[in-house]
Order: sequence, then C-alpha cells, then structure tokens
Amino acid sequence: MSEATILHADLDSFYASVEQRDNPALRDRPVIVGAGVVLAASYEAKAYGVRTPMGGGEARRLCPDAVVVSPRMSAYSAASEAVFAIFEDTTPVVEGLSIDEAFLDVGGLRRVSGPPVDVADRLRRRVREEVGLPITVGVARTKFLAKVASGVAKPDGLLVVPPDDELGFLHPLPVQRLWGVGPKTAAKLHARGISTVGEVARLAQPTLVSLLGRASGRHLHALAHNYDPRPVQVGRRRRSIGSQHAMGWRPKTYDDIDASLVAIVDRVTRRMRAAGRVGRTVTLRMRFNDSSRATRSHTMPRSTAQTEAILRAARSLLRSVRPLIDAQGLTLVGLSVANLDNHDAVQLTLPFDNHTDALDAALDDLRDRFGSKALTRATLLGRDSGLQVPMLPD
Repeated sequence: MSEATILHADLDSFYASVEQRDNPALRDRPVIVGAGVVLAASYEAKAYGVRTPMGGGEARRLCPDAVVVSPRMSAYSAASEAVFAIFEDTTPVVEGLSIDEAFLDVGGLRRVSGPPVDVADRLRRRVREEVGLPITVGVARTKFLAKVASGVAKPDGLLVVPPDDELGFLHPLPVQRLWGVGPKTAAKLHARGISTVGEVARLAQPTLVSLLGRASGRHLHALAHNYDPRPVQVGRRRRSIGSQHAMGWRPKTYDDIDASLVAIVDRVTRRMRAAGRVGRTVTLRMRFNDSSRATRSHTMPRSTAQTEAILRAARSLLRSVRPLIDAQGLTLVGLSVANLDNHDAVQLTLPFDNHTDALDAALDDLRDRFGSKALTRATLLGRDSGLQVPMLPD
C-alpha cells in the first residue's frame, strides 16, 4: 500500500486570523469580519454559533461582545501570497484551491526532507513563525481524504490518516464530510436514515443514483469508498475566473444589485486580461434571503475578455431571475467566466463597437497607474459596489 504523501493545508478562519495577527487587542477575543454579512469569524466567535454567511445582526445577537471589523482584502491577499511562497518552498508540487488552502504532494521529498508528517509539521511551524497565522494540515493518500483530515483536525491541528485504516477513519464521520454534500443533499440522505459516510458506502451505486441523480450518486459512492485517483496538479491553469459580493440583508433595489454586478464584471474581466485569458461561459450565482441558491449560465459562441460583451451576458442572466429576486431578496451575487482559453484565441467582438479592446486596454492602464478606484463607471457613483472576493490571490 502506498504512503500518505498528499497534504491539504488550510488556514484557520483566515480573514479573522489576519485581523487578530495585525491587532494584538483582538487576540483571544471573538472577531467578526464584515458587518452586513459575516465573511469570517474567529474561533472565539464561532463558539457562540457565528457562521458564514450569517447576517451581521444575527451574528451580533448571538455574540454581543464580538468585535466587528471591516474586511481588508489587500492584507488578506498579501498574507496569502506569503503562505503560498512557503508552500512552494516546501515542494514544487502545489495546487492552489483558494486564497487560503492548497494541496501539496510531498512524495518525492523523503530523502531530503523526511517523512510526510515531518514535512507537514515544519510547514505549520513556518507559517506560524514567518507569517504569524495558524494553519491546519491533513495528510493522506488521496486529495479527498487529506481535505477531510484537515477539516477534522481544525483548528490549528495536524492529522495523518494511516493508509491501512482509511475507511476506519472515514466511515464513522457524518455525511456532510463528503465533498458535494450540502444541506439539501444531507437532508435527502437523512430522510432515508443515512447519517454517516459508512452508511453511504453500504448503499449500492444504483441506489444512490436513484436517490441523488447520476452525477451526485456516482460521485458520493466513489468518495465513500475513498476512491479519488486525482493527482495534485502543479501549475494547473484556472478553469474559471470569478468574484462575488456579499450584500447582506439590508433592503436593496434592482439598480443596487446591477451596480454590484457591473463592479464584479469590471474586476473579473480586468483579471482575465491581466492573465492573458479569454472565456465563453458566463455563470451568475445568487444567494437569497432564505439562504437558498440559484445558478444561471450562458455560453457565448466565441471567447472574449471584453468587459461590455461579458456584462451584456451577465445582465441578461440577471434579468432572467428578476422575479426570484423580487420575491426572495438577494444577499450575494457572484459571477465567473469559464471555458477559458489563451488570449490569442479568436475573440467575440461587439458589432456596435470596434474600439472595445482599445478602450479596455486604456482603462486597465489608467487603473494600473493610479489605482483601481481612480476610475469608475458613472452608474457606480454613490453606490456600494461591495467587497469582491477572488478565489485565488491575483
């Protein structure tokens, strides 16, 4: 049996931990990042039941002594880059998942760095000493199980899953530990009396497929048996580039939501051009006041990174769900562009404007020179376009 050599490293309550690091007065105190919607909560706040993406009012009722701070994305991005530098100094085989977590494959390091558990222990110490942040690491033979292990070991822990007892570790865990099991899927499983991963594993694949659908059923059947052959993919190009804005439970007009969408599209397309990428599929993601979610997508005939082309697609998707928004309200809007290709791919251009590329380039140059807020759209003046959170540091 092969050795457990895959690490899943996950920073603990990342945004809140950065705030506690940078302000000693916040250490050991409950901290909430974000007023309208909780973007992050320290473990001291989580002990009172504060969770993301809870509304700020509810969070303060649960934890009246919490210190509420405004998010500082520049500080979080800088901390993320410092941590990723340690990851890449540890092993050349790093796959970033988000701004605060990554997979690392340390299988080729035994002769120079020792066994994986020693590598993981040194990595945690370096992140604590050099960046000042707590990080949890799970170690296992598969990516899935390493991620589960880090979740079980939180906060600020290290857990190695022995290769000869993987199912012994996995099967007693609640079904929510399986990737892809959210509240709705968990409710379906619980309704059938299924509460642990082991109980999922005892079901035949056709049974799971009939209960959850073909894709989800096959996916969960594989994970419940710890079947995950995916390698850590070093240097993998992003499958999508996106951003989102948590808007809270405050009353908002459709124009407010449109302004947030415009700001998101501006940021996403600028990042696409900076990365030399174009894309075809625009996906709009929404979360409503009752915490339900909806997703809408549109695939364009050809790839583009033009702001106006992607904004037209995004606005069309937003209009298609306006009845839902009017009925249920909206607490989060996000957008991503997928089916990415290199910038030299043939791009979609707008028939009414042959100067769009030149205009985008000129605006990008001005923002690079004078700052991203030096130039804005008239429609955004006086509006809160919101904090926009990238999946990975730019």
